[in-house]
Amino acid sequence: MLSWARTWRLPHGGLELPGIYFSRVPVAPSSSSGRSGAKPRRSVPLSYNLLDGEAGHPALVFLHGLFGSKTNFKSIAKALAQQTGRRVLTVDARNHGDSPHSPDMSYEAMIQDLQDLLPQLGLAPCVLIGHSMGGKTAMLLALQRPELVERLVAVDISPVNTITSSNFPAYMAAMKAIDIPEKMSRSSARRLADKKLSSHIQDAAVREFLLTNLVEADGRFVWRVNLDALAQHVDEILAFPPQQESYPGPTLFLLGGKSDFVHPSHHPEIQRLFPGAQIQIVPDAGHWVHADRPHDFMAAIRSFLA
Repeated sequence: MLSWARTWRLPHGGLELPGIYFSRVPVAPSSSSGRSGAKPRRSVPLSYNLLDGEAGHPALVFLHGLFGSKTNFKSIAKALAQQTGRRVLTVDARNHGDSPHSPDMSYEAMIQDLQDLLPQLGLAPCVLIGHSMGGKTAMLLALQRPELVERLVAVDISPVNTITSSNFPAYMAAMKAIDIPEKMSRSSARRLADKKLSSHIQDAAVREFLLTNLVEADGRFVWRVNLDALAQHVDEILAFPPQQESYPGPTLFLLGGKSDFVHPSHHPEIQRLFPGAQIQIVPDAGHWVHADRPHDFMAAIRSFLA
């Protein structure tokens, strides 16, 4: 057990607390429907970065959260590739980063993207590590296609509705209200956007995170995330699709000590769907555990792999 964290396992009888490749891969629609039997969704060609490593161990695959991108894990991916010798994949979710836009932002669509991508890259089964929205995507893929996930890490998220813990709808509204004039410099555009966001979002770190999505396109600065699709699906993104079958593999819920995204009331559902789960708290970390305490985050991942 790491000295900086509190860890516990969810028992069956109840809870007791104590070289780099840059590419998009062409992906064809899959005919696989997984364990749910649901009609498959059409996948999109995700943008990804792959760090090379030994093929003898499952690769680490990182999935970012809402408004994030694969660059959120850039430094951590490089460090863990060096420390573990494993291949490390970071992926842009649909409607984020450099991945294509799509009107479908359901978790079923997001796992379809992954269940096509991972085998094509020869990365199945993998160690799937997802933060927030990416954590829900990771959990659903593990539940629907357990053969693709050797072990699972859900970062500061649980398989329940998280609407009461999130300000994301307010972030979307504030971002959509911003219109930046043409031919404005990057620095001026960022200052203008930050000023307008500050009237709705007081946390400067959150504004800085959102501003990573401000990019230049055709002579003006725009949001690279598909705000229309995100806003249309926001309730679905903050919820979690009901599931019946459990994931039997090793699972770590890595939580921020200062975050309220995962409540004790979520533990029974975690136990039901992930009977082999461990819960570990990273003190002094908020919702963005990997950004707030990167060394502790990586130490927890390495310990889980051991």
